[in-house]
Amino acid sequence: MNFQPLGNRVLVKRTEEATTTASGIIIPDSATEKPSHGEVVAVSKEVETLSSGNKVLFSKFAGNEVSFEGTKYLVLDTDDIFGIIN
Repeated sequence: MNFQPLGNRVLVKRTEEATTTASGIIIPDSATEKPSHGEVVAVSKEVETLSSGNKVLFSKFAGNEVSFEGTKYLVLDTDDIFGIIN
C-alpha cells in the first residue's frame, strides 16, 4: 500500500463481522453495526506504540473512512484507539 499517515494517525482495516448466526439465520446489513475493532495497516512515523498487524479497539464513531483500490479503510487519530487486542 502506498499510503503513509501523517501526525498521530494510523490506517486501520475494520474486522468483518459474521453475517449469519450460529443457527444459520442471515443478518441483513441494516441490522448490523459497524465493528469497532480492526487491524492496523499503516502507521505514521510519529506513532511509536503501534505497528502494522496490531489488532486494535477504537471508538465507534471515530475516524474518516477512505477507499483505496476497492477496499475501505479508516484513518484514526491515536487518541481514538482504546487499546491493542492480544
